[in-house]
Amino acid sequence: MFRIPRQSYTEEFKQEAVKLVDSGLRPAEVARQLGISEQTLGNWRKAKAAGKFSGSGKVITPAQMELSRLRAEVMRLKAENEILKKAAAYFAKESL
Repeated sequence: MFRIPRQSYTEEFKQEAVKLVDSGLRPAEVARQLGISEQTLGNWRKAKAAGKFSGSGKVITPAQMELSRLRAEVMRLKAENEILKKAAAYFAKESL
């Protein structure tokens, strides 16, 4: 089975993601735009509420955020492609 590698994000990226939700956007929309799961975003929001964000993370550029989003999308599409390959093989085998 295809396993998605564990991602690591900078503190700045996490803070910016939480700020987007705090500004009024829906968490599902923010997660989709950034290419992260809603659960991850929820965990970051809880960490901020508990005061666990250090605030000394590196500055992340919009290009880096876009790169992170695109990498997540590539991983998702690869997983979908694997599922489609298996389904095609199953149905081809079944039609014989």
